[in-house]
Amino acid sequence: MKELRLVLILIALSATIFFWKHLGPQSNQGKLAPDFKAVLQNGSEFRLSDLKGNYVLLDFWGSWCPPCRRDNPNLVELYSKYNSRGFEIVSVAIEKNDKTWSKAIIKDGLVWPYHILKTSRLVATDPLALKYRVSDLPSKFLIDPQGQIVGAKLSKADIEAILDENLPSD
Repeated sequence: MKELRLVLILIALSATIFFWKHLGPQSNQGKLAPDFKAVLQNGSEFRLSDLKGNYVLLDFWGSWCPPCRRDNPNLVELYSKYNSRGFEIVSVAIEKNDKTWSKAIIKDGLVWPYHILKTSRLVATDPLALKYRVSDLPSKFLIDPQGQIVGAKLSKADIEAILDENLPSD
C-alpha cells in the first residue's frame, strides 16, 4: 500500500514537472504569438496583430487576484516609461463579471487602451488563455515587434532590460 502511494506521488510529480516544462507558458518563448480577435472595454474590435511593430506585454490577470493587483503598479510604471518608445500593454482579465473589472482598471490606474474581458469561471477553460497555455494568474508574455514571444512570466526588471536594450531612447 505504501509503495503504491509512493508510485502515485512520483507519477503526479513527474506529470506536473512535464506540464510546466513542456506545456506551460514558458514553452511559448521563441514562437510566434497566436493572433486573436477580441472586443475592447470601449466596445471596439481589436486584433493583437494590430500592434505589430511594437513591443507588447500581454498580461492575463483578474481583479480578484491579489498578486495581479499587487503587480499592476509595476505595469503602470512600465507603460509610463516605455509607451512613447514603442511599447504597449494588452490586459486580458479573466472575470466572473464586468463590474469589479471596470472598477479595478480605474482604481489601479491602468491607463492603456487595450483592456479585454473574458468571462470565465476558470482560467484553464478560457479559449484565449488556452492558446497561450495560461494555467494561473498573473501570466505575462512579452512579444517583440515581429510578433514573436521573447519571454513569459518575466519580472519588471527583466522586461525593462529587454526594452532598454531594444527600444530607442527618448
